[in-house]
Amino acid sequence: MPVIRGLRALLGPLVAMLLATTFQGYAGEGATLKAGDQAPKLSISKWLNGEAVENFEKGKIYVIECWATWCGPCKASIPHVSELNTRLKDKGVVIIGMNVSEQDTSKVEPFVKEMGDKMNYRVAMDADGKTAETWLAAAGRNSIPCAFIVDKEGKIAWIGHPMTDLDRILDELVAGTFDPKKQAELEAKREGIMRRFAEADKAGDVDKILALGEEFVALDPKAAPNMKFMKFKILLMKKREYAAAYAIAAELADKEFKDNVGALNDMAWTILDGQGIEKRDLDLALKAAVRADELTKHENAPILDTLARAYFEKGQTDKAIETQTLAVEKAAGNQELKDALAKTLAKYKEKAGAKK
Repeated sequence: MPVIRGLRALLGPLVAMLLATTFQGYAGEGATLKAGDQAPKLSISKWLNGEAVENFEKGKIYVIECWATWCGPCKASIPHVSELNTRLKDKGVVIIGMNVSEQDTSKVEPFVKEMGDKMNYRVAMDADGKTAETWLAAAGRNSIPCAFIVDKEGKIAWIGHPMTDLDRILDELVAGTFDPKKQAELEAKREGIMRRFAEADKAGDVDKILALGEEFVALDPKAAPNMKFMKFKILLMKKREYAAAYAIAAELADKEFKDNVGALNDMAWTILDGQGIEKRDLDLALKAAVRADELTKHENAPILDTLARAYFEKGQTDKAIETQTLAVEKAAGNQELKDALAKTLAKYKEKAGAKK
């Protein structure tokens, strides 16, 4: 999708991921499975969690949530899907996590077992690839996570990213208030904005991108944090409006993203290492890095690396060395990462030696 490719180069991988979460879920050309169609039959090679589902029972609502263990956004969606299952399992909603694109169950089964109650819905394997073919490919979807809702009549009610409209539409289906026509109109408006996003991105028109972000939020208020984060990066790295950029970042760090490790880490690293930034809010970078490290319980090597860099830029060389040493230790299972972190540690030690 052009808008994602262009914005990745401009803003970095996390914002690209956030935008992918916001915009993912639109059918590609040639889709043969759409909302309103009869749902394909389930093709399951093995059940890993929960009771087996042989067929879609009339009167029940089903969610087929396609995922894989290697997919970061998929794993990030699991808590949300589990919360939905807890809330709606007694209201006729059956959620099935369908593992796609992984034929080796030896990697998937331990993951599901380790998740335990954190992944409390049914989980199945699509080792033969039939679900990927008859559901994902047929719907014109080329990325995961991707969720399908099957209504009480066995028809596809909705297809999209599990972190967007899934909960709202399930609630409406349970209550009997879901309006397919209204949903189709909403998605058409979103697709229109997405096309204009791609055009603005291709033209390098960041002001237009920001305006379209606001327009999208008006349609989908839940997208506001993602768009605010994008605005922070554009103001910081392209428009050089530092006060406004840091005000947005500070608010995100305190509110919407206070428990979002990836966003906090990316925020800190951008401030610390972003090219061409003339004014760096090192206090904010340190605050975000400290919070990310707290959330990961001092166990994540890349997060520790960011925190060490924040200490170093603040002139706290001893703390930088201490933190970077721990980062190297925590990277023991990844030699390439460990070597890179060790080189950074050597630079910090060299700097400390030069001060003596």
